[in-house]
Amino acid sequence: MIASVSGTVLAARLDGVVVEVGGVGMLVHTTPATAASVRPGQETRLATTLVVREDSLTLYGFGDEDERVLFEQVQTVSGVGPKVALAILSVLAPDAARQAVATGDLTTLTKVPGIGRKGAERIVLELRDKVGVPSGDTAPSESATAAPAGAQPQVVEALVGLGWSAKQAEDAVGRVLTAGGAGTTSEMLRAALRELGR
Repeated sequence: MIASVSGTVLAARLDGVVVEVGGVGMLVHTTPATAASVRPGQETRLATTLVVREDSLTLYGFGDEDERVLFEQVQTVSGVGPKVALAILSVLAPDAARQAVATGDLTTLTKVPGIGRKGAERIVLELRDKVGVPSGDTAPSESATAAPAGAQPQVVEALVGLGWSAKQAEDAVGRVLTAGGAGTTSEMLRAALRELGR
């Protein structure tokens, strides 16, 4: 198992980063917030999980150990794979996800693409005693970098990758831009996710 990677960021996009480790560029799939927190040329360290499938080896990276632990815990629920687990962390901070599970907040969980009411009930049932107590900080991690001019297509692409149709994603981003509620790329993504959750 690859527990972490450290190296120079070669490329960053909304759904992952490429980190040079020992001369090899490793593609690490991340949440949009984690990807937005790094820049090409910067040194970084990501906690990681390697997901082995019959036809692929996929590396998932996280800004901290807490995200990695929750990512792995969520996948112990039947029917939840790495894509849905990453979507949960893209929409909810780890403590917000723990709070939703601990309190049985199905409305919050069903805002995550790929999770319906039955899936949310199963997550609550199977994880309520496993995820632990939230530390109290339920705010998502912030990126202090302003949204680049080309952020809109990247946010649409990230939303499509999380499971929405291109039309739904474009409409949500359009509403966010019209309302003027997007300062950084990750803020734009979170605002679009809120629009889609209505």
